[in-house]
Amino acid sequence: MVGFKPTDVPPTATVKFVGAGTAACIADLITFPLDTAKVRLQIQGEKHLAASARAAQYRGVFGTMATMVRNEGPKSLYNGLVAGLQRQMSFASVRIGLYDSVKQFYTKGSEYAGIGSRLLAGCTTGAMAVAVAQPTDVVKVRFQAQARVEGGRRYQGTLDAYKTIAREEGFRGLWKGTSPNITRNAIVNCAELVTYDLIKDALLKYNLMTDNLPCHFTSAFGAGFCTTVIASPVDVVKTRYMNSAPGQYGSAVKCALSMLQKEGPLAFYKGFTPSFLRLGSWNVVMFVTYEQLKRAMMAARGSWEAPC
Repeated sequence: MVGFKPTDVPPTATVKFVGAGTAACIADLITFPLDTAKVRLQIQGEKHLAASARAAQYRGVFGTMATMVRNEGPKSLYNGLVAGLQRQMSFASVRIGLYDSVKQFYTKGSEYAGIGSRLLAGCTTGAMAVAVAQPTDVVKVRFQAQARVEGGRRYQGTLDAYKTIAREEGFRGLWKGTSPNITRNAIVNCAELVTYDLIKDALLKYNLMTDNLPCHFTSAFGAGFCTTVIASPVDVVKTRYMNSAPGQYGSAVKCALSMLQKEGPLAFYKGFTPSFLRLGSWNVVMFVTYEQLKRAMMAARGSWEAPC
């Protein structure tokens, strides 16, 4: 057995909620530069950036990261990290931490969960999470997209970003892109959690692996790849729309149509490599950490409650 052993008592909803948020923050700390590179590649080619001499400066995920370090310094890779961690503590706690509880609700307490119940649970917690964490996602994307070489920073700090967006774009500005984000996260949550669930169940059912770290690693890697393939088009539209200037696009649908007309269908898979590197590595770190945190917290709880 690798890592902590499963406890006899299943983890509580609180343990899952706290464990998911913590594990997601750890995963974000490790993989954030890949996410920043993905955002820069996704917005590349936008009309309002075309006038910049450096509009087409990015080539590949590692080339993007190298260019950012050279032009803006190493800290630029972590632009928006504070908002990113705020997002994960509110976002991942809901969409991942409540997934099992919502799945049990749809199965009415039955131990068997069909694919329909899993998909419903994934859509539900994904949409709930967006409702809670949307402003943090908007600020994170804006920070990741801004570059000093464009003539000054758009925002001076995380709090300043919240205030500036609310002042200049109204309260609705903090909720910009909610529709594509709900769509994206319903898709991502279903692809990510349901795929992880199914792969893990299959590995255990056919005795290919035991419920330990290698099993969690394999399931998470497979979930990351499937999620990237399915969710990339919606993710690109979401990023473009969130980062757009007021009035640039009338809606997320118009943003998608504009991309299709001006840049072709391949535009929807811009940044695919960093997306996969990000989601694949993020899923591995998050799920492995999450599984271990759940076991560690339940073991600690058991030791506290044990009679002296």
